[in-house]
Amino acid sequence: MERRTRSSQSGLPVEPVYGPGALGDWDAASRLGEPGAYPYTRGVYPSMYTGRPWTMRQYAGFGTATESNARYKQLIANGTMGLSVAFDLPTQMGHDSDAPIASGEVGKVGVAIDSIEDMRVLFDGIPLGEVSTSMTINAPAAVLLLLYQLVAEEQGVPAAKLTGTIQNDVLKEYIARGTYIFPPRPSLRLISDIFKYCRAEIPRWNTISISGYHMAEAGATPAQEIAFTLADGIEYVRTAVAAGMDVDDFAPRLSFFFVARTTILEEVAKFRAARRIWARVMRETFGAKNPRSLMLRFHTQTAGVQLTAQQPEVNLVRVAVQGLGAVLGGTQSLHTNSYDEAIALPTDKSARLALRTQQVLAHETDVTATVDPFAGSYVVERMTDEIEELVTGLIGKVEELGGAVAAIEHGYQKGEIERSAYRIAQETDSGERVVVGVNRFQLDEEEPYEPLRVDPAIEAQQA
Repeated sequence: MERRTRSSQSGLPVEPVYGPGALGDWDAASRLGEPGAYPYTRGVYPSMYTGRPWTMRQYAGFGTATESNARYKQLIANGTMGLSVAFDLPTQMGHDSDAPIASGEVGKVGVAIDSIEDMRVLFDGIPLGEVSTSMTINAPAAVLLLLYQLVAEEQGVPAAKLTGTIQNDVLKEYIARGTYIFPPRPSLRLISDIFKYCRAEIPRWNTISISGYHMAEAGATPAQEIAFTLADGIEYVRTAVAAGMDVDDFAPRLSFFFVARTTILEEVAKFRAARRIWARVMRETFGAKNPRSLMLRFHTQTAGVQLTAQQPEVNLVRVAVQGLGAVLGGTQSLHTNSYDEAIALPTDKSARLALRTQQVLAHETDVTATVDPFAGSYVVERMTDEIEELVTGLIGKVEELGGAVAAIEHGYQKGEIERSAYRIAQETDSGERVVVGVNRFQLDEEEPYEPLRVDPAIEAQQA
């Protein structure tokens, strides 16, 4: 059979066979370095998972604070290592549950939080001094962070001891998601204010999670996901420095959020390239001197957009493959999606299976036995270099337009992502891109599935 060259999702050629010639005069010392050392290609910590696994942080929240509290306690009992709060759309947009615009959306895609009492109930019986909490909230991030801090202090936990992350990344909302309140430029002021506040009051808190996940879910290629995310990161750093902050005072608490698809080789290369580019930008562009300022620490969520409503149990396999790619790429924390998320909110059983997927990866495979297992691989090192070059070029285009905000105002990132999404849809519709159970290997009749449903009565309860 004739060997043929394939194309990666980022449009790069993938050869059938790679050998030493693929790397040319490649220098391992400068391109790789040691784990935990500049340029951090091999990971941000010397031991990575050989000492302890990544943080298993399952994203959850629905209905009322009482219901979500029960789900968090279930996850903790099943071995989750950190909490991740999903808020409903009214909360994300800064609306109370009784606002007319919130009708029909209360508690649907996350938990409804209208007051400090809701936050008390959400974390009732959960010791906030012992658990790390991530909150996926952007435009009203300052308000939700303060509510969390106040509830922790009521538990007797001083703000200085709190650990966690606030997403606080509004720029990607204009590109891929839409839950923004204010225009881009005023929003940057709020974000840098949170940097300053946390530096003074909550020093162990990660002040932002600069997110490419949502762009990827909207159709971005791996290269676009990394490029537009890092371009947003550059804008945030530039804004904070312009506001009078020293880069080494806030950069160690910046974090990132990426997707993990089933295309393991390209995903691993993407993560490695992202670390290398960010380290170089922080050192050469912003003059950062603290090694922690150079580290691209990131959370990963498996690709929800790849999950299918057809034959949903097959999603268990997809999620395991996606999670493996994230781990091989050196993620600091991971959320594995539940197999039924293409249909509805996860049930208790599906949420437990999602967590068990991570536990199998951590404890029943050998991926934690050595750091950066793909180091020196002809194909992965070649792809890492190629993605780095492609990403650097895309960041350059954003900068030519005047930076991330100016590019957003031009519609550049959104337009590029939409073109990629259209290409993916065409390839899926034609069958060129195989999706098991959708355009190949279908069933004549799907098996019945009973989804988890949110009680519409909670809207009246919240009001």
